Amino acid sequence: MEVSISEEGNHSIISLSGDLDASSSISLDNAFTSVLSSQRSVIFVDCTKLDYISSPGIGVFISRLGDCERQGIRLGLFGVSDKILKVFKILGLDQLIIIGKTKQEAELNINATQPSDRM
Repeated sequence: MEVSISEEGNHSIISLSGDLDASSSISLDNAFTSVLSSQRSVIFVDCTKLDYISSPGIGVFISRLGDCERQGIRLGLFGVSDKILKVFKILGLDQLIIIGKTKQEAELNINATQPSDRM
């Protein structure tokens, strides 16, 4: 699993590539720690190259939702495959995290909501 971080305007982008499992979820959690301290108002997670997500990977998203809410940071995902999106929907995370097919769609949806609209 590869995790990279980039900055674009007022938001950070965490890009994921490969399988997000128990061992790689630590890398994602560390990336969240880094971007949460960057004072950006939006965090996007690029899932276009994410092949698989396990329970610990989902756990990182769940645990970081509260951190984002406390700091007034909006969280969005884009490029999520159908099989991973199905997992997010089953768990109801699609109601808490903005998910777009593309980065542009996720940005539009993020801009149309306030942090408290999802939490």
